[in-house]
Amino acid sequence: MIHGHVFVAAPLVGAIFNLNRHTPIDSNLPPPSLSFDIFCRVVDNFGDIGVCWRLARQLADMPNGHRVRLWVDNLHRFAKIEARVDPAQDRQTVERIDLVHWTPEPPDLQPCQVVVEAFACDPPQGFIQRMAAEHSVWINLEYLSAEPWVESCHALASIHLSGLRKIFFFPGFTPHTGGLLREPHLLKTRKRWLSEPGNAQALRRALRLPDNLSQSLQKGDCRQVFLFCYPSAPALGLLQGLAHDPTPSVILVPAGVYPRLEASQTPHVHVHEIPFVDQTTFDQVLWSSDLNCVRGEDSLVRAMWAGKPFLWQIYPQNEDAHLVKLQAWLAQTSFSPAVQALMQAWNGDTHASVGALVSRLLSVPAWSEWQRDTRLWTEKMAQQPDLASSLLRLCVKLLQTG
Repeated sequence: MIHGHVFVAAPLVGAIFNLNRHTPIDSNLPPPSLSFDIFCRVVDNFGDIGVCWRLARQLADMPNGHRVRLWVDNLHRFAKIEARVDPAQDRQTVERIDLVHWTPEPPDLQPCQVVVEAFACDPPQGFIQRMAAEHSVWINLEYLSAEPWVESCHALASIHLSGLRKIFFFPGFTPHTGGLLREPHLLKTRKRWLSEPGNAQALRRALRLPDNLSQSLQKGDCRQVFLFCYPSAPALGLLQGLAHDPTPSVILVPAGVYPRLEASQTPHVHVHEIPFVDQTTFDQVLWSSDLNCVRGEDSLVRAMWAGKPFLWQIYPQNEDAHLVKLQAWLAQTSFSPAVQALMQAWNGDTHASVGALVSRLLSVPAWSEWQRDTRLWTEKMAQQPDLASSLLRLCVKLLQTG
């Protein structure tokens, strides 16, 4: 028993584990329209709500029109990345998704067919009791990891004290995991957006970039760098590395993310603070940038789909446990030793060492190799089933088999 769960016996585990191998649903029947509850606690950053909002939107946008209800404990944080959210309203609808303010005294609502508990956030006890009465499918959406054990744990079940089975759903980078969040035709959408130069120009105007910098970027006379990091990132090293490159750079950084960076800008490297934006605009910022420096899980996946060279700052954990996860992810990529060294340095090394590595990787041969390897990695990941479709397939199978 672990935190109120009893792991099931081997036969049941095996039955559910087989669902991870994409066991086909009855092909003579269209996938049914389902109802989903998604519970999200906004811990300290935007990754949790970013993942849950993307998942909710993708489920609601599927051809079957699944009904989605998203429970969020911090609407003020949510509103930072979705301007249509009104923090003063306990119940509201955005993009056909029912939003519920998850308070200590939540509304007494009937559970949906599927209840997704994001990142072990513990739905209300009374709601769990109603789930048991309704025989809801209970999914625990886990954090993203590339560690080898994830494949063997994906789609395993445990028995909760309520008697419900809780299925552990692990996102990941291999076909034997739950995959990554990716909208249908996302790469084609990105290509189409980039093919029209006016889109990037309009985006820079919306981000209030000065005309002279916007024009330089439009002409290709300077490099656009996006910086979204934790306060511990050696961002001054990034600036130093860019300063040594012949091509000028413009660093776009969301307001409040790294406020002391602006004081260190030079005539060769400009720093421009931008407002927090919605998820669609966030993707466009990544698409239009030459180098993306991102933090956490949701931004990593979006930077990967952008297909541009990127640096990932993984969420720091005690005793450097995050560095083990970083190394497991790097082992699955095809990035050069120099890029992997910079990724590791970006997650805990000095500003000087980061600056030297950035300067080296901006040289023409290394930069071209980094661009190629990123593009190939993106294309490889896009060949795998996306997370929302994999989740739907699993839930339909569980509802069919009971």
